[in-house]
Amino acid sequence: MERLLFGDNQFFGINHMSEEKARAQAMRFQDTQAIMDVLDTAYDAGITTFMCTTHDRIAEVCDIVRANPARYADFTFYPCMPYAHKYANAVTDHGMLGAITQFMPEGGFIKTALRSGKALASKDADGIAKVLIDAEMKMFKGLNTPVIFMQNVFTDLLLGMGFTRSFRIFRDHVKEQYGAEPAFITMNMPMLVDALEQEGIERPIVCSNINKIGFRMCGGLDRYIGTLQSGRVRAIAMSVYASGAIPPDEAIEWLAGLPNVESVVFGASSAGNIHSTRDLVAKHMGHAA
Repeated sequence: MERLLFGDNQFFGINHMSEEKARAQAMRFQDTQAIMDVLDTAYDAGITTFMCTTHDRIAEVCDIVRANPARYADFTFYPCMPYAHKYANAVTDHGMLGAITQFMPEGGFIKTALRSGKALASKDADGIAKVLIDAEMKMFKGLNTPVIFMQNVFTDLLLGMGFTRSFRIFRDHVKEQYGAEPAFITMNMPMLVDALEQEGIERPIVCSNINKIGFRMCGGLDRYIGTLQSGRVRAIAMSVYASGAIPPDEAIEWLAGLPNVESVVFGASSAGNIHSTRDLVAKHMGHAA
């Protein structure tokens, strides 16, 4: 993995400290070209990996990258799925079965079985999960996707309900179908690492909040540090600035002292913030993982 990854929260009105700023960002990035302008700034600054949800707008970004292979020769996507709001809206509009069938290919066996209720009656969860992963990955066809993430809303829902076998289904399908590294986003890294080990998934790639003040780190800062020190995880740190509560230089210097933090993911909407984070990570953590 690259040391520094670029995230997409700022493009879709997500800010953990300011609703006003989130609304302003959502308005600014209504146009896909505005998103591409920021991605181009990051790409030209040497940050070539885009860790993104499977939001419908990302499909437009994929189309632009696919149409300009010379310009984006080194552009890499790390898809994060599923995009929870898309499915929540579909359930509201079409009901549970209708939502599932909406995202499956027409004429497929699973879709036909679902319409008759056979798949649910036979508990064909593996088949449903695999087809939903494939549906989410369609927008990335032909693009470089070496790491594929399960989004934290689903990771933590499955973790909380004890459906840990789903993690193995996800891991196996991502490896076999896409030749990619499976990865997981969570709000409770220590608990997830334990659960993944029970499913035979060792030293997983896990993205979680990691910052000096324990901001949004479920389970507590001490448990996170203990898990990192154990060497049982390949960590990606997000919310490293704790939404602005920690000075950037202090935040990255502290993070650099932790073991097994392979990458940092951050979101920014200005060239100044992109370049600043790039330079701080290079200063304290080096350029390569």
